[in-house]
Amino acid sequence: MKKMKIWMITILMFIPNIVLAYSNQIIVGGQNIGINIQSAGVLVVGFYKVNGNDVKSNPAIQIGDYITKVGTTEVSTINELTNAIETNMHDNEVELTFNREGKEQTATLSLVEQDKVFKTGLYVKDSITGIGTLTYIDPESKIFGSLGHEIIEANSNKRIEVKTGSIFNSVITGINKSSDGNPGEKKASFKTNEVYGTISKNTQYGLFGDYKATLPDNKRMEVAKPEEVKVGKATILTVLEGSEIKEYEINITKINEYNKIKNISFEITDKELLDKTGGVVQGMSGSPIVQEGKIIGAVTHVIVDNVRTGYGIFITTMLEEGEN
Repeated sequence: MKKMKIWMITILMFIPNIVLAYSNQIIVGGQNIGINIQSAGVLVVGFYKVNGNDVKSNPAIQIGDYITKVGTTEVSTINELTNAIETNMHDNEVELTFNREGKEQTATLSLVEQDKVFKTGLYVKDSITGIGTLTYIDPESKIFGSLGHEIIEANSNKRIEVKTGSIFNSVITGINKSSDGNPGEKKASFKTNEVYGTISKNTQYGLFGDYKATLPDNKRMEVAKPEEVKVGKATILTVLEGSEIKEYEINITKINEYNKIKNISFEITDKELLDKTGGVVQGMSGSPIVQEGKIIGAVTHVIVDNVRTGYGIFITTMLEEGEN
């Protein structure tokens, strides 16, 4: 059987029942958002040779490590990293403190001089910017949720750890259409001065934070429980041009209550949507899924080998994660 390519996304004990604080009716999203996250540390995303040789560290620095200190100086940006290396370098070496899979470690990095400049041999990144779709806003707590999956840095394939971040207005300027084996994407222009909210966490269930702007006039809908979701007709809300949110028809083909994030399998049936996008495209993640007047979930993944199909996550999962 041909394997499908998919993109994006114990110990037992008795505990008391937890009453979740999210509202039974929420503001349904659909609008396109710009996303910017500043990482909690400087992320190592690759290596380069200096004078034809690898720059070495002991123990070895790896792709996906978050550098948090140089010597005793804390760093969270590339500029801070560069300045701290100049200040803390001794005998062409610096001591780095880094986070790897949640554990703090240290390493000594040997620098190499090239053209009178000391080089680290490390490609690093301190922020990431992209687009997605706002899924919901809780009108009582002002917590928002979007994407329905985590943001991964492409080179390291690691989740971006959030130090600070924001969501802001963005306008769709075009679509690169999807075709089987080649998912497309929304193209957008950013309005970074029109900030909607601040990001607090990036998890496998989505991007969450506090909505700071005036609440939009989007329709409020009742939240569907997982057992209410069924196979059959539904719709998604998303933006394909400018800032206009439109509703498009899909068909839910399967429900999986036991998968953490791929709860809803669906196929796009709307001719207008297929004509414009060819199928599910990047930037559509977070688009609300609605069935029988209730919000049931959000689009999360495209199936690469059949881009007319994809997956969605239950809205209750996102709401619970947003409140935690």
